[in-house]
Amino acid sequence: MRDDDEFPDWRIRYGWAELMTDSNDKNDSTLSASQEDYLEAIYEVVEAKGAVRSKDLAKRLNVGASSVTGALRVLSEKGFINYAPYDVITLTKQGRLIASDISSRHEAILEFFVKVLGLPKNEAGEVACKMEHMLSPSIMLRLTQFVDFTSVCPRGGQNWLDSFRYYCQHGTLNEDCAECFSEPDQDKNPQQDS
Repeated sequence: MRDDDEFPDWRIRYGWAELMTDSNDKNDSTLSASQEDYLEAIYEVVEAKGAVRSKDLAKRLNVGASSVTGALRVLSEKGFINYAPYDVITLTKQGRLIASDISSRHEAILEFFVKVLGLPKNEAGEVACKMEHMLSPSIMLRLTQFVDFTSVCPRGGQNWLDSFRYYCQHGTLNEDCAECFSEPDQDKNPQQDS
């Protein structure tokens, strides 16, 4: 078991601490992007409605009932869900951890695209759904740290992000950037009185 102080606030915020703590207990079964989508959908529907059935997943994922049945059987065999035909579907402890992680990765990528890059939420959501399956933990860490950094950096914050959006739209720096670059750096060039 790892000490809590090994997990900065950002990792706890996105639910990664518990998943990484239990990483030695993980089922060796790997999941495809499609199977991860099913776990994420089960997790999100349960969070919203309290229970999920096959028809809820078919509607949410825009797939046929036979596709849902096949995916649920595989996820059940791998030990990630409790499934019986015509009954509610529940996540096992390991399934819940993985589904929560997938959902957290999606939210972190979405936040980066919307808050930092200024992309429309619908476009950002579609791309986040694809990327959540591909990014390594170290890349997710860096991406999340960058989002957090932009909100606390004295030269960052909303003005910095607005300047970035201006640059993306116009291809040039705005006046705020020009002023920032022209300010003398007092720490590097201290002026001494003669």
